[in-house]
Amino acid sequence: MSDLTSKKCRSCEGVSALTPEQVKTFIIETPEWFADDSISTIARTFHFNDFQDAIVFVNKVAGLAEQERHHPNLFVHGYSKVTISLTTHSSGGLTENDFILAAKIDVLL
Repeated sequence: MSDLTSKKCRSCEGVSALTPEQVKTFIIETPEWFADDSISTIARTFHFNDFQDAIVFVNKVAGLAEQERHHPNLFVHGYSKVTISLTTHSSGGLTENDFILAAKIDVLL
């Protein structure tokens, strides 16, 4: 498998969700992200020094999401934590796009 950060998110229209075996392969490339029990979402919580740093990060993620045309759920909590979850709604689960965006988000730190 190639480096996920060098890939671009593509339209997922008509694309099936990844199998559990495929998810396990991709999760190796994004080790800080965790799949939920149903293997339909991956998530990661990021910790920052303060609220302003958290919001700066959220804005960077928003810009990246627009660029990739793949949008995560973003939760700011505890004033300095950001939890991001990814899924591909049109596919009913995880696709390669979720892992591409996760890898690119990790690079923003």
